[in-house]
Amino acid sequence: MRPILTAMALSVALPAGAAELRYASTTDPNTLDPNAGNSAPVFSLLGNVYEGLVRRGRDMSIEPALATAWEPIGDGAGWRFTLREGVTFHDGQAFTAEDVIFSYERAASEQSDTSSWFAGVTEVVAIDDTTVEILTEMPNPIFVDGIANWMMLDSGWALENGAERPNIEQGNYATLNASGTGPYRVTERQPGLRTVLEAYDGWWGEDRGNVTRAVFQPVQNSSTAVAALLSGELDLIEPVPVQDAARVEQAEGVDVVRGIEARVIMLGFPHDAEGLITGGEGNPFTDARVRQAVAHAVNVPAILQTVMRGSAEPVAQLVGAGMRGYTEGLDRPEYDPDRARALLAEAGYPDGFRFSLKCPNDRYLNDEAVCTAITGMLAQVGLEPLLETMPVANYWPTLRADDHDMYLLGWSPGTFDAEHPIRFLLATPNEEAKLGSWNFGGYSNDRIDTLLPQVQSEIDDAARQAMLDEIAQIQLDDAAYVPLYVQPLIWGVKDGVEVVQRPDNFVNLRWIEVAE
Repeated sequence: MRPILTAMALSVALPAGAAELRYASTTDPNTLDPNAGNSAPVFSLLGNVYEGLVRRGRDMSIEPALATAWEPIGDGAGWRFTLREGVTFHDGQAFTAEDVIFSYERAASEQSDTSSWFAGVTEVVAIDDTTVEILTEMPNPIFVDGIANWMMLDSGWALENGAERPNIEQGNYATLNASGTGPYRVTERQPGLRTVLEAYDGWWGEDRGNVTRAVFQPVQNSSTAVAALLSGELDLIEPVPVQDAARVEQAEGVDVVRGIEARVIMLGFPHDAEGLITGGEGNPFTDARVRQAVAHAVNVPAILQTVMRGSAEPVAQLVGAGMRGYTEGLDRPEYDPDRARALLAEAGYPDGFRFSLKCPNDRYLNDEAVCTAITGMLAQVGLEPLLETMPVANYWPTLRADDHDMYLLGWSPGTFDAEHPIRFLLATPNEEAKLGSWNFGGYSNDRIDTLLPQVQSEIDDAARQAMLDEIAQIQLDDAAYVPLYVQPLIWGVKDGVEVVQRPDNFVNLRWIEVAE
Protein backbone atom coordinates (compact mmCIF):
# COMPACT_ATOMS: atom_id res chain seq x y z
CA MET A 1 0.00 0.00 0.00
CA ARG A 2 1.32 3.42 -0.87
CA PRO A 3 2.23 5.78 1.97
CA ILE A 4 -0.11 8.59 2.92
CA LEU A 5 1.75 11.81 3.62
CA THR A 6 0.24 14.57 5.65
CA ALA A 7 -0.36 17.77 3.74
CA MET A 8 0.67 19.75 6.82
CA ALA A 9 4.18 18.37 6.70
CA LEU A 10 4.59 19.36 3.07
CA SER A 11 2.50 22.50 2.94
CA VAL A 12 3.60 25.73 1.37
CA ALA A 13 2.33 28.91 2.96
CA LEU A 14 -0.51 30.42 0.98
CA PRO A 15 0.07 33.95 -0.34
CA ALA A 16 -0.73 36.96 1.74
CA GLY A 17 -3.82 38.92 0.79
CA ALA A 18 -5.81 35.80 -0.12
CA ALA A 19 -8.58 36.56 -2.59
CA GLU A 20 -11.63 35.05 -4.25
CA LEU A 21 -12.04 35.08 -8.02
CA ARG A 22 -15.43 34.84 -9.72
CA TYR A 23 -15.09 33.97 -13.38
CA ALA A 24 -17.20 32.73 -16.26
CA SER A 25 -17.01 31.23 -19.72
CA THR A 26 -19.66 30.30 -22.27
CA THR A 27 -18.88 26.58 -22.00
CA ASP A 28 -19.11 24.39 -18.92
CA PRO A 29 -16.64 21.47 -18.98
CA ASN A 30 -18.68 18.35 -19.64
CA THR A 31 -16.71 16.33 -17.09
CA LEU A 32 -14.09 16.46 -14.34
CA ASP A 33 -12.55 13.28 -15.73
CA PRO A 34 -9.39 14.24 -17.65
CA ASN A 35 -9.72 11.17 -19.88
CA ALA A 36 -13.42 11.60 -20.70
CA GLY A 37 -13.34 15.00 -22.40
CA ASN A 38 -10.58 15.86 -24.87
CA SER A 39 -11.42 19.54 -25.12
CA ALA A 40 -10.00 22.91 -24.10
CA PRO A 41 -12.75 23.76 -21.55
CA VAL A 42 -12.03 20.50 -19.71
CA PHE A 43 -8.25 20.98 -19.69
CA SER A 44 -8.51 24.66 -18.81
CA LEU A 45 -10.42 23.90 -15.63
CA LEU A 46 -8.67 20.65 -14.73
CA GLY A 47 -5.22 22.12 -15.34
CA ASN A 48 -5.74 23.83 -11.98
CA VAL A 49 -6.56 20.54 -10.27
CA TYR A 50 -4.54 17.81 -11.97
CA GLU A 51 -0.94 17.88 -13.17
CA GLY A 52 1.13 16.04 -15.74
CA LEU A 53 4.73 14.96 -15.90
CA VAL A 54 5.39 18.21 -17.75
CA ARG A 55 3.44 21.43 -18.21
CA ARG A 56 3.55 24.59 -20.31
CA GLY A 57 4.88 27.81 -18.83
CA ARG A 58 3.73 31.37 -19.36
CA ASP A 59 5.40 31.42 -22.80
CA MET A 60 4.02 27.96 -23.72
CA SER A 61 7.43 26.31 -23.37
CA ILE A 62 7.61 22.85 -21.80
CA GLU A 63 8.78 22.84 -18.19
CA PRO A 64 8.98 20.31 -15.33
CA ALA A 65 5.87 19.44 -13.34
CA LEU A 66 5.53 16.01 -11.71
CA ALA A 67 8.71 15.01 -13.51
CA THR A 68 11.83 16.99 -12.67
CA ALA A 69 13.87 15.72 -15.63
CA TRP A 70 13.54 13.61 -18.79
CA GLU A 71 15.82 12.22 -21.46
CA PRO A 72 15.54 10.02 -24.55
CA ILE A 73 16.36 6.34 -24.14
CA GLY A 74 18.95 4.79 -26.41
CA ASP A 75 18.33 5.06 -30.13
CA GLY A 76 14.85 6.56 -30.04
CA ALA A 77 13.34 3.73 -27.99
CA GLY A 78 11.41 6.09 -25.73
CA TRP A 79 11.83 8.50 -22.83
CA ARG A 80 12.95 8.23 -19.22
CA PHE A 81 11.32 10.51 -16.63
CA THR A 82 12.56 11.28 -13.13
CA LEU A 83 9.57 11.89 -10.85
CA ARG A 84 9.26 14.66 -8.30
CA GLU A 85 9.46 13.38 -4.73
CA GLY A 86 7.31 14.48 -1.80
CA VAL A 87 4.18 15.12 -3.87
CA THR A 88 0.76 14.27 -2.45
CA PHE A 89 -2.67 13.99 -4.01
CA HIS A 90 -5.53 15.97 -2.54
CA ASP A 91 -6.64 12.91 -0.54
CA GLY A 92 -3.19 12.67 1.08
CA GLN A 93 -1.80 9.68 -0.84
CA ALA A 94 1.75 9.94 -2.17
CA PHE A 95 2.39 10.30 -5.89
CA THR A 96 4.61 7.48 -7.22
CA ALA A 97 5.48 5.65 -10.43
CA GLU A 98 2.46 3.41 -9.78
CA ASP A 99 0.20 6.39 -10.51
CA VAL A 100 2.00 7.11 -13.77
CA ILE A 101 1.46 3.56 -15.02
CA PHE A 102 -2.17 3.62 -13.92
CA SER A 103 -2.70 7.03 -15.57
CA TYR A 104 -1.18 5.73 -18.82
CA GLU A 105 -3.30 2.58 -18.88
CA ARG A 106 -6.41 4.63 -18.17
CA ALA A 107 -5.67 7.45 -20.65
CA ALA A 108 -4.67 5.02 -23.42
CA SER A 109 -7.63 2.67 -22.92
CA GLU A 110 -10.34 2.22 -25.53
CA GLN A 111 -12.80 3.93 -23.16
CA SER A 112 -10.70 7.09 -23.10
CA ASP A 113 -11.14 10.24 -25.18
CA THR A 114 -7.37 10.82 -24.99
CA SER A 115 -6.18 7.43 -26.25
CA SER A 116 -4.83 8.86 -29.52
CA TRP A 117 -2.16 10.76 -27.56
CA PHE A 118 -0.40 7.44 -27.01
CA ALA A 119 -0.28 6.09 -30.54
CA GLY A 120 3.13 4.47 -30.87
CA VAL A 121 3.62 3.90 -27.13
CA THR A 122 4.29 0.23 -26.45
CA GLU A 123 4.74 0.18 -22.69
CA VAL A 124 5.26 2.28 -19.57
CA VAL A 125 7.67 0.73 -17.09
CA ALA A 126 8.46 1.69 -13.50
CA ILE A 127 12.20 1.42 -12.91
CA ASP A 128 11.64 2.40 -9.29
CA ASP A 129 9.23 4.65 -7.34
CA THR A 130 10.69 7.80 -8.87
CA THR A 131 11.69 6.68 -12.37
CA VAL A 132 9.51 5.62 -15.28
CA GLU A 133 10.31 4.78 -18.88
CA ILE A 134 7.80 5.33 -21.68
CA LEU A 135 8.75 3.04 -24.55
CA THR A 136 7.79 3.82 -28.15
CA GLU A 137 7.76 1.88 -31.41
CA MET A 138 9.94 4.47 -33.12
CA PRO A 139 11.69 7.75 -32.34
CA ASN A 140 9.23 10.50 -31.44
CA PRO A 141 11.00 13.85 -31.05
CA ILE A 142 7.82 15.72 -30.07
CA PHE A 143 6.48 13.17 -27.58
CA VAL A 144 7.17 15.34 -24.54
CA ASP A 145 5.38 18.30 -26.17
CA GLY A 146 2.39 16.03 -26.76
CA ILE A 147 1.81 15.03 -23.13
CA ALA A 148 1.54 18.48 -21.53
CA ASN A 149 -2.19 17.88 -20.94
CA TRP A 150 -1.80 14.25 -19.83
CA MET A 151 -2.88 14.41 -16.20
CA MET A 152 -1.84 12.05 -13.43
CA LEU A 153 -4.65 10.37 -11.53
CA ASP A 154 -4.58 9.09 -7.98
CA SER A 155 -4.70 5.34 -8.66
CA GLY A 156 -5.82 4.43 -5.15
CA TRP A 157 -8.60 7.02 -5.20
CA ALA A 158 -9.81 5.92 -8.63
CA LEU A 159 -9.85 2.23 -7.77
CA GLU A 160 -11.57 2.80 -4.43
CA ASN A 161 -14.34 4.78 -6.14
CA GLY A 162 -14.99 2.59 -9.18
CA ALA A 163 -13.30 4.92 -11.66
CA GLU A 164 -10.60 2.60 -12.98
CA ARG A 165 -11.59 3.59 -16.52
CA PRO A 166 -13.40 6.67 -17.83
CA ASN A 167 -17.05 6.39 -18.79
CA ILE A 168 -17.84 9.03 -21.38
CA GLU A 169 -21.48 8.11 -21.94
CA GLN A 170 -22.81 7.39 -18.45
CA GLY A 171 -20.15 8.89 -16.21
CA ASN A 172 -18.73 7.61 -12.93
CA TYR A 173 -17.26 8.97 -9.70
CA ALA A 174 -14.49 10.83 -11.55
CA THR A 175 -17.07 12.68 -13.63
CA LEU A 176 -18.13 14.84 -10.68
CA ASN A 177 -15.18 14.46 -8.31
CA ALA A 178 -11.42 14.90 -8.52
CA SER A 179 -8.22 14.11 -6.63
CA GLY A 180 -5.16 15.60 -8.27
CA THR A 181 -1.84 17.01 -7.15
CA GLY A 182 -2.47 20.52 -8.48
CA PRO A 183 -2.62 23.88 -6.70
CA TYR A 184 -6.43 23.76 -6.40
CA ARG A 185 -8.91 21.13 -5.31
CA VAL A 186 -12.57 20.86 -6.28
CA THR A 187 -14.86 21.48 -3.32
CA GLU A 188 -18.16 21.83 -5.19
CA ARG A 189 -19.35 20.71 -8.62
CA GLN A 190 -22.80 21.51 -9.99
CA PRO A 191 -22.72 20.81 -13.76
CA GLY A 192 -24.10 23.70 -15.74
CA LEU A 193 -24.25 25.94 -12.66
CA ARG A 194 -20.95 26.36 -10.86
CA THR A 195 -17.69 24.74 -9.85
CA VAL A 196 -15.77 25.85 -6.76
CA LEU A 197 -12.01 25.48 -6.51
CA GLU A 198 -10.03 26.12 -3.32
CA ALA A 199 -6.27 26.42 -2.92
CA TYR A 200 -4.55 23.19 -1.88
CA ASP A 201 -2.04 24.13 0.81
CA GLY A 202 -0.16 20.86 0.33
CA TRP A 203 0.84 21.76 -3.21
CA TRP A 204 4.54 21.27 -3.93
CA GLY A 205 4.96 24.40 -6.06
CA GLU A 206 5.62 28.04 -5.24
CA ASP A 207 4.69 29.93 -8.42
CA ARG A 208 1.22 31.08 -7.42
CA GLY A 209 -0.77 34.28 -7.11
CA ASN A 210 -3.16 35.16 -4.32
CA VAL A 211 -6.38 33.43 -5.43
CA THR A 212 -7.36 30.99 -2.70
CA ARG A 213 -10.94 30.41 -3.81
CA ALA A 214 -12.34 30.52 -7.32
CA VAL A 215 -15.96 30.17 -8.38
CA PHE A 216 -16.45 29.25 -12.03
CA GLN A 217 -19.85 29.47 -13.68
CA PRO A 218 -20.87 28.89 -17.30
CA VAL A 219 -22.82 31.79 -18.80
CA GLN A 220 -23.99 30.85 -22.28
CA ASN A 221 -25.39 34.29 -23.03
CA SER A 222 -22.35 36.50 -23.56
CA SER A 223 -24.37 39.69 -23.04
CA THR A 224 -25.33 38.43 -19.60
CA ALA A 225 -21.66 37.77 -18.82
CA VAL A 226 -20.68 41.27 -19.94
CA ALA A 227 -23.41 42.80 -17.77
CA ALA A 228 -22.18 40.76 -14.79
CA LEU A 229 -18.62 41.96 -15.36
CA LEU A 230 -19.67 45.60 -15.64
CA SER A 231 -21.81 45.36 -12.50
CA GLY A 232 -19.02 43.78 -10.47
CA GLU A 233 -20.67 40.37 -10.09
CA LEU A 234 -17.81 38.73 -12.02
CA ASP A 235 -14.09 39.42 -11.96
CA LEU A 236 -13.17 37.73 -15.25
CA ILE A 237 -15.09 36.58 -18.31
CA GLU A 238 -13.92 34.83 -21.45
CA PRO A 239 -14.72 35.54 -24.11
CA VAL A 240 -15.96 39.08 -24.40
CA PRO A 241 -18.11 39.17 -27.57
CA VAL A 242 -16.23 41.02 -30.31
CA GLN A 243 -19.18 43.37 -30.73
CA ASP A 244 -18.96 44.35 -27.04
CA ALA A 245 -15.18 44.66 -26.71
CA ALA A 246 -15.00 48.39 -27.43
CA ARG A 247 -17.79 49.13 -24.95
CA VAL A 248 -16.06 47.10 -22.23
CA GLU A 249 -12.74 48.84 -22.93
CA GLN A 250 -14.38 52.24 -22.48
CA ALA A 251 -16.21 51.32 -19.27
CA GLU A 252 -14.81 52.30 -15.90
CA GLY A 253 -13.52 49.65 -13.57
CA VAL A 254 -12.90 46.96 -16.21
CA ASP A 255 -10.44 46.22 -18.98
CA VAL A 256 -10.03 43.97 -22.04
CA VAL A 257 -7.10 41.60 -22.53
CA ARG A 258 -6.56 40.68 -26.19
CA GLY A 259 -4.54 38.01 -27.96
CA ILE A 260 -4.64 35.41 -30.73
CA GLU A 261 -5.63 31.86 -29.88
CA ALA A 262 -3.95 28.83 -31.43
CA ARG A 263 -7.39 27.63 -32.55
CA VAL A 264 -8.27 27.35 -36.25
CA ILE A 265 -11.99 27.47 -37.07
CA MET A 266 -12.93 25.31 -40.06
CA LEU A 267 -15.71 23.52 -41.91
CA GLY A 268 -15.75 19.72 -42.04
CA PHE A 269 -17.49 17.34 -44.43
CA PRO A 270 -19.10 13.86 -44.37
CA HIS A 271 -16.46 12.18 -46.54
CA ASP A 272 -17.34 8.55 -45.86
CA ALA A 273 -21.13 8.82 -45.60
CA GLU A 274 -23.11 6.94 -48.24
CA GLY A 275 -25.77 9.62 -48.27
CA LEU A 276 -26.76 12.87 -46.60
CA ILE A 277 -28.99 12.93 -43.55
CA THR A 278 -31.33 15.27 -45.46
CA GLY A 279 -32.03 12.52 -47.98
CA GLY A 280 -31.52 12.46 -51.73
CA GLU A 281 -29.23 10.24 -53.76
CA GLY A 282 -25.61 9.77 -52.82
CA ASN A 283 -23.20 12.09 -51.05
CA PRO A 284 -22.07 15.09 -53.15
CA PHE A 285 -19.35 15.93 -50.62
CA THR A 286 -17.28 12.93 -51.73
CA ASP A 287 -16.40 15.02 -54.80
CA ALA A 288 -13.48 17.37 -54.10
CA ARG A 289 -14.97 19.90 -56.53
CA VAL A 290 -18.00 20.30 -54.28
CA ARG A 291 -15.79 20.90 -51.26
CA GLN A 292 -13.69 23.37 -53.27
CA ALA A 293 -16.91 25.13 -54.27
CA VAL A 294 -17.70 25.62 -50.59
CA ALA A 295 -14.24 27.11 -50.05
CA HIS A 296 -14.81 29.65 -52.85
CA ALA A 297 -18.38 30.42 -51.74
CA VAL A 298 -17.51 31.44 -48.17
CA ASN A 299 -16.50 35.09 -47.99
CA VAL A 300 -13.99 34.87 -45.13
CA PRO A 301 -12.93 38.56 -45.33
CA ALA A 302 -16.58 39.59 -44.92
CA ILE A 303 -16.99 37.29 -41.89
CA LEU A 304 -13.87 38.72 -40.31
CA GLN A 305 -14.99 42.29 -40.92
CA THR A 306 -18.64 42.02 -39.92
CA VAL A 307 -19.06 39.08 -37.54
CA MET A 308 -15.59 39.14 -35.98
CA ARG A 309 -15.17 42.96 -36.14
CA GLY A 310 -11.63 42.70 -37.51
CA SER A 311 -10.39 40.68 -34.52
CA ALA A 312 -9.52 37.41 -36.31
CA GLU A 313 -6.94 36.41 -38.90
CA PRO A 314 -7.63 34.35 -42.09
CA VAL A 315 -5.86 31.02 -42.43
CA ALA A 316 -5.23 28.52 -45.24
CA GLN A 317 -4.18 25.46 -43.23
CA LEU A 318 -5.07 23.60 -40.05
CA VAL A 319 -2.58 25.53 -37.91
CA GLY A 320 -1.89 29.23 -37.69
CA ALA A 321 1.38 31.08 -38.15
CA GLY A 322 3.72 30.62 -35.22
CA MET A 323 3.02 26.90 -34.81
CA ARG A 324 5.93 24.54 -35.33
CA GLY A 325 5.63 23.00 -38.80
CA TYR A 326 3.54 25.85 -40.25
CA THR A 327 3.81 25.94 -44.05
CA GLU A 328 4.82 29.28 -45.51
CA GLY A 329 3.36 30.58 -48.76
CA LEU A 330 -0.05 28.88 -48.82
CA ASP A 331 -3.00 31.07 -49.78
CA ARG A 332 -6.56 30.14 -48.95
CA PRO A 333 -9.03 29.99 -51.89
CA GLU A 334 -10.31 33.43 -52.88
CA TYR A 335 -13.93 34.32 -52.44
CA ASP A 336 -15.30 33.67 -55.93
CA PRO A 337 -19.00 32.74 -56.17
CA ASP A 338 -18.79 32.33 -59.94
CA ARG A 339 -16.01 29.79 -59.55
CA ALA A 340 -18.07 28.03 -56.88
CA ARG A 341 -21.06 27.75 -59.22
CA ALA A 342 -18.83 26.46 -62.03
CA LEU A 343 -17.32 23.79 -59.78
CA LEU A 344 -20.77 22.65 -58.65
CA ALA A 345 -21.87 22.40 -62.26
CA GLU A 346 -18.75 20.41 -63.19
CA ALA A 347 -19.50 18.02 -60.33
CA GLY A 348 -23.06 17.52 -61.63
CA TYR A 349 -24.91 19.82 -59.24
CA PRO A 350 -25.75 22.94 -61.27
CA ASP A 351 -28.89 23.48 -59.15
CA GLY A 352 -27.15 22.75 -55.88
CA PHE A 353 -28.53 20.37 -53.26
CA ARG A 354 -29.90 20.33 -49.73
CA PHE A 355 -27.76 19.33 -46.76
CA SER A 356 -27.47 19.73 -43.00
CA LEU A 357 -25.06 22.23 -41.44
CA LYS A 358 -24.48 21.56 -37.74
CA CYS A 359 -22.85 24.17 -35.48
CA PRO A 360 -22.43 24.77 -31.75
CA ASN A 361 -23.88 27.94 -30.24
CA ASP A 362 -21.75 28.15 -27.06
CA ARG A 363 -18.31 26.79 -27.91
CA TYR A 364 -16.47 29.21 -30.23
CA LEU A 365 -16.50 32.97 -30.39
CA ASN A 366 -19.65 34.03 -32.32
CA ASP A 367 -20.03 30.47 -33.59
CA GLU A 368 -23.77 30.69 -34.32
CA ALA A 369 -23.40 34.07 -36.05
CA VAL A 370 -20.55 32.72 -38.19
CA CYS A 371 -22.63 29.72 -39.27
CA THR A 372 -25.59 31.95 -40.03
CA ALA A 373 -23.40 34.07 -42.29
CA ILE A 374 -22.00 30.97 -44.00
CA THR A 375 -25.51 29.67 -44.60
CA GLY A 376 -26.39 32.83 -46.53
CA MET A 377 -23.16 32.72 -48.54
CA LEU A 378 -23.68 29.10 -49.59
CA ALA A 379 -27.25 29.88 -50.60
CA GLN A 380 -25.95 32.55 -52.98
CA VAL A 381 -24.22 29.88 -55.09
CA GLY A 382 -27.28 27.63 -55.20
CA LEU A 383 -26.66 25.39 -52.23
CA GLU A 384 -29.35 24.81 -49.61
CA PRO A 385 -27.84 24.37 -46.15
CA LEU A 386 -30.24 23.60 -43.31
CA LEU A 387 -28.61 25.18 -40.27
CA GLU A 388 -29.04 23.62 -36.85
CA THR A 389 -27.21 24.99 -33.80
CA MET A 390 -26.99 23.44 -30.36
CA PRO A 391 -25.08 23.61 -27.05
CA VAL A 392 -21.68 21.95 -27.16
CA ALA A 393 -22.84 19.35 -24.61
CA ASN A 394 -25.10 18.00 -27.36
CA TYR A 395 -22.81 18.89 -30.24
CA TRP A 396 -19.96 16.42 -29.68
CA PRO A 397 -22.31 13.42 -29.25
CA THR A 398 -24.09 14.51 -32.45
CA LEU A 399 -20.86 14.55 -34.45
CA ARG A 400 -19.64 11.27 -32.97
CA ALA A 401 -22.96 9.66 -33.89
CA ASP A 402 -22.44 10.73 -37.54
CA ASP A 403 -25.66 12.75 -37.31
CA HIS A 404 -24.30 15.50 -39.55
CA ASP A 405 -23.40 16.53 -43.05
CA MET A 406 -21.24 19.68 -42.99
CA TYR A 407 -20.15 20.91 -39.56
CA LEU A 408 -18.13 23.63 -37.82
CA LEU A 409 -15.02 22.66 -35.89
CA GLY A 410 -12.31 24.53 -34.02
CA TRP A 411 -8.90 22.93 -33.40
CA SER A 412 -6.08 24.07 -31.16
CA PRO A 413 -2.98 21.83 -31.44
CA GLY A 414 -2.10 20.63 -27.96
CA THR A 415 1.52 20.14 -29.02
CA PHE A 416 1.66 23.50 -30.86
CA ASP A 417 2.93 21.48 -33.81
CA ALA A 418 1.40 20.89 -37.25
CA GLU A 419 1.55 17.12 -36.71
CA HIS A 420 -1.23 17.35 -34.13
CA PRO A 421 -4.22 18.11 -36.43
CA ILE A 422 -2.89 15.64 -39.01
CA ARG A 423 -3.02 12.87 -36.42
CA PHE A 424 -6.45 13.82 -35.10
CA LEU A 425 -8.26 15.28 -38.13
CA LEU A 426 -6.64 13.98 -41.33
CA ALA A 427 -5.44 10.48 -40.51
CA THR A 428 -7.80 7.69 -41.53
CA PRO A 429 -9.79 6.77 -38.40
CA ASN A 430 -8.27 3.71 -36.76
CA GLU A 431 -9.16 2.94 -33.14
CA GLU A 432 -6.46 0.29 -32.76
CA ALA A 433 -3.74 2.66 -33.98
CA LYS A 434 -5.33 5.55 -32.05
CA LEU A 435 -5.55 7.75 -35.15
CA GLY A 436 -8.22 10.08 -36.53
CA SER A 437 -10.23 10.20 -33.31
CA TRP A 438 -11.69 13.63 -34.19
CA ASN A 439 -11.98 12.94 -37.91
CA PHE A 440 -15.77 12.96 -37.70
CA GLY A 441 -16.21 12.96 -41.49
CA GLY A 442 -14.01 9.91 -42.05
CA TYR A 443 -11.57 11.63 -44.44
CA SER A 444 -8.89 9.28 -45.79
CA ASN A 445 -5.81 9.87 -47.93
CA ASP A 446 -3.20 7.17 -48.45
CA ARG A 447 -0.36 9.62 -48.98
CA ILE A 448 -1.10 11.44 -45.71
CA ASP A 449 -1.33 8.12 -43.88
CA THR A 450 2.08 7.17 -45.29
CA LEU A 451 3.71 10.46 -44.38
CA LEU A 452 2.33 10.81 -40.84
CA PRO A 453 4.53 8.19 -39.10
CA GLN A 454 7.54 9.60 -40.95
CA VAL A 455 6.69 13.10 -39.70
CA GLN A 456 6.35 11.74 -36.17
CA SER A 457 9.77 10.07 -36.18
CA GLU A 458 11.87 12.41 -38.35
CA ILE A 459 14.52 14.28 -36.36
CA ASP A 460 15.90 16.34 -39.27
CA ASP A 461 13.89 19.59 -39.21
CA ALA A 462 14.23 20.32 -42.94
CA ALA A 463 13.13 16.84 -44.00
CA ARG A 464 10.26 16.93 -41.54
CA GLN A 465 9.11 20.35 -42.75
CA ALA A 466 9.12 19.15 -46.36
CA MET A 467 6.69 16.38 -45.44
CA LEU A 468 4.47 18.74 -43.48
CA ASP A 469 4.44 21.13 -46.46
CA GLU A 470 3.32 18.30 -48.72
CA ILE A 471 0.50 17.34 -46.36
CA ALA A 472 -0.64 20.96 -46.04
CA GLN A 473 -0.79 21.22 -49.84
CA ILE A 474 -2.78 17.99 -50.11
CA GLN A 475 -5.27 19.23 -47.54
CA LEU A 476 -5.64 22.54 -49.37
CA ASP A 477 -6.03 20.99 -52.84
CA ASP A 478 -8.39 18.28 -51.63
CA ALA A 479 -10.38 20.65 -49.40
CA ALA A 480 -10.55 17.91 -46.78
CA TYR A 481 -11.53 20.77 -44.49
CA VAL A 482 -12.09 24.43 -45.28
CA PRO A 483 -10.03 26.47 -42.79
CA LEU A 484 -11.59 29.87 -42.15
CA TYR A 485 -9.70 31.90 -39.54
CA VAL A 486 -7.66 31.82 -36.36
CA GLN A 487 -9.87 32.70 -33.43
CA PRO A 488 -9.03 35.80 -31.37
CA LEU A 489 -8.75 35.90 -27.59
CA ILE A 490 -10.77 38.60 -25.84
CA TRP A 491 -11.02 38.45 -22.05
CA GLY A 492 -12.72 40.95 -19.79
CA VAL A 493 -11.27 41.60 -16.33
CA LYS A 494 -12.09 43.82 -13.40
CA ASP A 495 -9.53 46.49 -12.59
CA GLY A 496 -6.92 45.08 -10.24
CA VAL A 497 -7.11 41.56 -11.67
CA GLU A 498 -3.83 40.55 -13.32
CA VAL A 499 -3.92 37.51 -15.60
CA VAL A 500 -1.65 35.55 -17.92
CA GLN A 501 -3.37 34.97 -21.26
CA ARG A 502 -1.82 32.20 -23.33
CA PRO A 503 -2.76 31.15 -26.87
CA ASP A 504 -4.29 27.90 -25.57
CA ASN A 505 -6.96 30.03 -23.80
CA PHE A 506 -6.49 28.23 -20.48
CA VAL A 507 -7.35 30.14 -17.30
CA ASN A 508 -4.45 29.38 -14.94
CA LEU A 509 -5.63 30.41 -11.49
CA ARG A 510 -2.17 30.13 -9.93
CA TRP A 511 -0.94 33.04 -12.07
CA ILE A 512 -3.78 35.41 -11.18
CA GLU A 513 -3.36 38.29 -8.75
CA VAL A 514 -6.42 40.06 -7.38
CA ALA A 515 -5.84 43.47 -5.81
CA GLU A 516 -7.13 43.83 -2.26
